Amino acid sequence: MGAVLELVAPVTAHHAFNAEFDANRPVKFRGPVTKMEWINPHAWIHIDVTDADGKVTNWMVECGSPNIMLRRGFTKESLMPGTELEVQGYQAKNGTYRANGSSVMFKDGKKLFVGGSNPDIPGDLK
Repeated sequence: MGAVLELVAPVTAHHAFNAEFDANRPVKFRGPVTKMEWINPHAWIHIDVTDADGKVTNWMVECGSPNIMLRRGFTKESLMPGTELEVQGYQAKNGTYRANGSSVMFKDGKKLFVGGSNPDIPGDLK
C-alpha cells in the first residue's frame, strides 16, 4: 500500500485588519489581565479597564496566533490573571470594547509586539 501525502497551502489571516478594525481609532489603555485565551486563529487578552469615573469595562485584545505569540516571547504563564499591562492597538469599527493589539507593555517596561495584522507590525516581523 502506498502512502498518501496531502499538501496544504499555508493559511494567512482569516480576515483583513481593515475588515474589523479602524486604523483611525487608535486606543491606549491599561489594566489587569482577567483571562488569556490561546486559541486559533488568534490569541486573545482580556483586560479590565477602569475609566475616570471608576467604571470597569472588560476589553478583548486580539493578538497574533498562539504560534506567533510563542515566537515573540510569550508563554501561557506570561499573562496570568492580575498581570498589569498597558495596551496599544486599534478599536473595532463597531465601537465595541475590542481592539486589535499592537503592543503590550509590562510594569517593568518590557514591551512586546502582539499583533499579527495591524499597521504597526515592525519590519523585522513581517
